[in-house]
Amino acid sequence: MEEIKVDEKEVLACCGSTQFAKQMAMIGESPSSQTTSAKWSKGEQSTALATATDVGLGNYPTGMLGIGKNLDMYSDMCAGRSAAEILGELKNRYSNRPIVELEIASQEQMKHVTATLEGLPAKALQVQARTRPPITTHVLDVSKGCPAAGIEVRLEMWKGSQPHPSFGETDTGRWVLEGSSTTDRDGRSGQLMSMVDALSPGVYRISFNTGKYNPGGFFPYVSIVFEIKESQTLEHFHVPLLLSPFSFSTYRGS
Repeated sequence: MEEIKVDEKEVLACCGSTQFAKQMAMIGESPSSQTTSAKWSKGEQSTALATATDVGLGNYPTGMLGIGKNLDMYSDMCAGRSAAEILGELKNRYSNRPIVELEIASQEQMKHVTATLEGLPAKALQVQARTRPPITTHVLDVSKGCPAAGIEVRLEMWKGSQPHPSFGETDTGRWVLEGSSTTDRDGRSGQLMSMVDALSPGVYRISFNTGKYNPGGFFPYVSIVFEIKESQTLEHFHVPLLLSPFSFSTYRGS
């Protein structure tokens, strides 16, 4: 079987990663220069070593003990197997053509990768975890051209018997407080809700005590009501307030 060698320079030209190129070039290195890898390898082959006998070694096909340069083709089938099991597999595969062995080896590697991925916890497979609460806000005083510090903020969620509050709804007891905070010198509020991966879909209300911030203004407070749909629970919602004494606006940011 023809020996396949991987040159570090060739891998580097392909992938552009120096570290990956070095690791690829080390594949098949014997003995391994990595102490951790050597320990893992020894553990994987411990079953075969414990069950090996002189008679068993004598039954290896002619020339089998000289396949060291192609050992990478057979290494996957040795992990956790006894000497007798390995001997039987070698007898079945030794006469295979190189292309057949490459296909078998790739299938064995795929089994290992699949088993590793299935063993990972669900959160470890997530592409990106949240680094901030799902709903955030900030306030800008557009009349002064600066952040509005010291404004009290409340975030609530609708928990009424109906999925949505009706226009003109007066029963405030159906709004449940998620959290409250006060804007800092950058106009940003603190954490208004728990750091969860998936939001509960529904209607939310974020309110600002603008009357306390600007007693001479037109708005004693401002409330913004918005809906998060089932398909949006993994998204981030930034709901800012652009405030002046006689007007305000908002938008959905990210």
